[in-house]
Amino acid sequence: MSNPILVEVTRGGLVESRHRGAIVAIDGDGNTVFEMGDVEAAVFPRSACKAMQALPLIESGAADSYGFGNKELALACSSHNGEEAHVALAEHMLARAGKTVEALECGAHWSSQQPVLISQSRSFERPTALHNNCSGKHAGFVCACCHQDIDPAGYVNYDHPLQQTIRDVMEDLTGASLGQDNCGTDGCSIPSYAIPLKSLALGFARMGTGTGLAPIRAVASKRLFDACMAEPFYVAGTGRACTRLMQIDPGKIFCKTGAEGVFVAFLPHMGIAMAVKSDDGAGRAAEAIIAASLARFFEKHDRIYDALMAEADRPLRNWNGIHVGDVKVTDALRQ
Repeated sequence: MSNPILVEVTRGGLVESRHRGAIVAIDGDGNTVFEMGDVEAAVFPRSACKAMQALPLIESGAADSYGFGNKELALACSSHNGEEAHVALAEHMLARAGKTVEALECGAHWSSQQPVLISQSRSFERPTALHNNCSGKHAGFVCACCHQDIDPAGYVNYDHPLQQTIRDVMEDLTGASLGQDNCGTDGCSIPSYAIPLKSLALGFARMGTGTGLAPIRAVASKRLFDACMAEPFYVAGTGRACTRLMQIDPGKIFCKTGAEGVFVAFLPHMGIAMAVKSDDGAGRAAEAIIAASLARFFEKHDRIYDALMAEADRPLRNWNGIHVGDVKVTDALRQ
């Protein structure tokens, strides 16, 4: 099945690039609200599923034991810029468990955001694992282990008790089977599992509505979503799509990006979750698709709708600030 063209990029009035992809929106009962493309095809959620992976932090009692609030919980779900506030909070989370940066097994990298990268390069010789965009998630992993008297060493490995717990959590949420046969390794070294796009959306619909979940999981899920919506800066950072989208209507939109053109979102007021995959892995396409998909659930041309569509259809400017083209969703997505 060939996925539809959902995003076009123009230059000088002509289409320069096209992005195919799939989108599905689903409610907590598993009913499909709308879909486009092959939503049964397996995708690696990558960082889009971090809220699922953060559930053991709360369910184990670690978050409450260490006094974590919305900022810490949001950072545990984040793919952050490595800005000073992100780094400091990740370090604080580790300190609450009596650990330092040496406990992190995510690796180190410079920020992917140019202004942050420039600041980093001026401030220190090289980044640490605290600057890794996944350091908040990994700090949460370490804290969950320490609180339960589980040795955090090797927590990124498939057979580590923490990863076994995360696997069980994700199977419960998505209904998908997770194992060695559909397992890869994520950029931050933890296991990543390929599941149908529809199953990914279902997992977030269940998290958001609590449908079919044990009470402790339903409460923990709501805490994570509420934390991310309350502190969107700590989910991503300055200038990032996740942060911008959640700031459009505070408390009404949860969203999270993943690598290789994956994006998920949840609308609390409607109990609907959605998942996106851009075939070519383009982040700019996934951002446009999720914004336009969210917009269809708001009154056309009201403030929220217009703000979301401004994220879906955005101008391209060159280094002189000249408007040279546009990123736009296609008519297929505007129906």
